[in-house]
Amino acid sequence: MKFGKVEQPELVDFSFPKTHKDTERVLSSLDKNEELSVFVGCAKWNKADLKGFYPRGTKDELIYYSSQFNSIELNATFYRQFPPEQFEKWKNKTPEGFKFFPKLTQDISHWKRLQGVADLVNYYLDAATRLEEKLGTIFLQLHANFGPKNFDRLQNFVEGWPTEIPLTVECRHTDWFTDVSVASEFYELLEKNGVSNTIVDTAGRRDMMHMRLTNNEAFIRYVGANHSSDYGRLDDWVIRLSEWVNLGLRNIHFFVHQNLEVESPLLAAYFINKLNATLGTNLKIPNEELQQSLF
Repeated sequence: MKFGKVEQPELVDFSFPKTHKDTERVLSSLDKNEELSVFVGCAKWNKADLKGFYPRGTKDELIYYSSQFNSIELNATFYRQFPPEQFEKWKNKTPEGFKFFPKLTQDISHWKRLQGVADLVNYYLDAATRLEEKLGTIFLQLHANFGPKNFDRLQNFVEGWPTEIPLTVECRHTDWFTDVSVASEFYELLEKNGVSNTIVDTAGRRDMMHMRLTNNEAFIRYVGANHSSDYGRLDDWVIRLSEWVNLGLRNIHFFVHQNLEVESPLLAAYFINKLNATLGTNLKIPNEELQQSLF
């Protein structure tokens, strides 16, 4: 994942912004007795990217991946529409409790830019819902040049989205976050419609660490820099998520990326181990016998 990549990550200030005041308001209104749900995964499962993750002789990468992780941020669906049968195959290959968090296709988000996309969305949802109980939050990522001048398009899309299917939105144009009035209107739109506001932690776009949750979901896309600071940043996320859980957050969806994806499973294993110790979760540590040196 090259978005937000910088040549010298050691020069970046990775310190966390304070929790947004409206995040505290949203979380404080939630039911703290609800069971905590935590899903951590990578963006891809193919062997070409996750070099060294799969044991020699692995025949089916998804079957093995889903034996180690409880979720996947499904980026493959961004590049083309998959037929319903493909989603059914993915569902049947994975164990009980596994979830997919698929990205909407670029036809919808980038080429048509949310305009005149009803048929495309309906086809996508008919296919993706074949995952049934294994379908997690669907993920809309907008182009970096999709700015607030397109607010009406985003509003129509969000308001027309079926409420029974969870949705998260990632805006990349800086004005969604740096213009106070725009940000307020954007956050209000998501909160009013029960849509999650994606947080992106990447070196070159610290404005996307807005720390503004709009519902009972922290959907976080963490992009490591293949640098020693990657692990300290994950430590900071464990602290912040623990604070949010104490306020009332009950749904954590955290996906690990890398500019060189080979290290993503290592970072994810480290993060899961820290989460288990801090939050009392019992997530499987991927390839635990190979990760001991990290802990």
